[in-house]
Amino acid sequence: MAHKAILFSAPSGSGKTTIIKRLLKYFDCFEFSISATSRQPREGERDGVDYYFLKPDEFERRVKDGDFLEWEEVYAGTRYGTLKSEIDRIAQKNKVVIFDVDVNGGLNIKRYFGDEALAIFVMPPSIEVLEQRLRQRGTESEESIQKRLGRSAKELDEANKFDITIVNDDLDRAVEETKRVVESFLGN
Repeated sequence: MAHKAILFSAPSGSGKTTIIKRLLKYFDCFEFSISATSRQPREGERDGVDYYFLKPDEFERRVKDGDFLEWEEVYAGTRYGTLKSEIDRIAQKNKVVIFDVDVNGGLNIKRYFGDEALAIFVMPPSIEVLEQRLRQRGTESEESIQKRLGRSAKELDEANKFDITIVNDDLDRAVEETKRVVESFLGN
């Protein structure tokens, strides 16, 4: 496997997805890896575009069949994972795979790709800013916000296991810094 991969991990609300969307405009060699999930789609999300939405029993069957590169039960009853078929789909196009995954998934993917992967951790300026961003989304219940914040504290402790940490205190600056790091990794 000689294909390169770039993976982004961060606590929910850090801005990693926004940074990725901006980067996709700069680099035409990227292809976004669509994760699979057992959760229901949120308003506006589409199957095969935002996620592959699998029913819990289908997700379980595919885990048993070895279809996942990595997967995790992020919250009780809610699983996320990377299908091997998704990596194959992107490799056939000779594209660089971009991952937007939780911290454990990111570390697992880094182990799989080794030096062919650049692992980027997007750091929020503070837990308070993270909480504010989650609340501004308007998509989460109070219980969900508290779960995400509890998980975020643990995830922040994992930042040092990534190749680079980008602090997203100013989105434009964070995007430019990420762009420079990615260009260097790709040899541009």
